[in-house]
Amino acid sequence: MKREWTFNVDKAKSWGPGAWADEPDKVLWTDEVTGLFCMVRRNMQLGQWCGYVAVPEGHQDFGKGYEDAPYDCHGGLTYADRCFGDPEGSGICHPKNDGEPEVWWFGFDCGHSYDLSPGLQLPGLSILPGERYRDLAYVQREVTELAAQIKERA
Repeated sequence: MKREWTFNVDKAKSWGPGAWADEPDKVLWTDEVTGLFCMVRRNMQLGQWCGYVAVPEGHQDFGKGYEDAPYDCHGGLTYADRCFGDPEGSGICHPKNDGEPEVWWFGFDCGHSYDLSPGLQLPGLSILPGERYRDLAYVQREVTELAAQIKERA
């Protein structure tokens, strides 16, 4: 069964105008193809998106560090850990049903060279040539591709 949640948390709207102004701060869903939990959440200080996929207990990469996992995604993996924080807030977690197994989240961020971070935009400064905001749709595509890679290794 597909489950999807969208959250807006206390985001500073002082980043100025841009594509980010009308986006939510966190979206969780169950990928229809792989059955894996997926999430995108905003870095609340700098405003760029981060993407995550939950690896179920029993998967060969459950519990591995991000540097030891063989996945290709935007900027490379930068996160690996158990559920952390409030699932309905900015935490890296999801609302769980009773009896659901533990998961291990692998994630990446869109705060690399040539990724535009809304929180770093200062009045009067122009965007660097080639710099681009990685919007919600872009990050959701990257997460879906990461989920497919994880499922392939199951």
